[in-house]
Parts: sequence; C-alpha cells; structure tokens
Amino acid sequence: MVRIVPGGPMLIEGPVDVVTADGARVCSDRFMVAVCMCRRSRNYPLCDTSHRRKVRRGD
Repeated sequence: MVRIVPGGPMLIEGPVDVVTADGARVCSDRFMVAVCMCRRSRNYPLCDTSHRRKVRRGD
C-alpha cells in the first residue's frame, strides 16, 4: 500500500529499499515508512517531519 499525505510524506508499507537519484540505497524494515516529498528532511529520502515547519511571512 502507498498513500500520499497532502503537504506531507509518502507512506509505504515496509519493508522497503529506496534508491536515490545519486544511486544511494536506503533500506528500512519498519512496518510503515515515510518517504520525504518536500526535500527538507535532514534524513532524506526518509521523512523527519521537516514539512511541518511553518514559514513566517515578513510584515
């Protein structure tokens, strides 16, 4: 099962092997894996909830 969370990650039933554009392989044996869709994660390609950060507007 794959589910895309609007404004958030892509949730994939695990275990998964993800191959990034540069050829790096990331493996996770968790039952549910959150893959970053916003590219803000410091743990990319896995989500670290960076998408939740609010952007402040200048007044």
